[in-house]
Amino acid sequence: MKKILLFGTFDVVHAGHIHMFKEAKEYADRLIVAVARDVNVEKIKSVGALHDEKERVDFLKHIDLIDRAVLGYKNDPYKIISEVKPDIIGLGYDQKVFVDKLADAITEMNLKIQIVRLQPYQKDRFKSSKIKKYIERIV
Repeated sequence: MKKILLFGTFDVVHAGHIHMFKEAKEYADRLIVAVARDVNVEKIKSVGALHDEKERVDFLKHIDLIDRAVLGYKNDPYKIISEVKPDIIGLGYDQKVFVDKLADAITEMNLKIQIVRLQPYQKDRFKSSKIKKYIERIV
């Protein structure tokens, strides 16, 4: 059985994420999602998530497309790769964080993993940062 691993914050899960999960499942039998830790979300985005890491991972466990949702690691964003040992890593169309050294990290782990860039779904409408701004306006 092939496994694909996705990484992300998944704070406000929307139709773009569901599209990404569906596309990822086209590549593999099992979809594993690694959720960013709170401390890393703050470092990367300069603002905390609306939902804490436990809430985010628990929410994803209820999405039938996802076979397993796990927390990433605070100090080593690549460590989860060596544990999951996916056949494929799926990157979001706009994912930039930790991508530049991903291939090197995989090589250092002595793993053979295909990296695929997943396609956007209505990126002008379903993008987490845009949805959060909209929520902030109406609240």
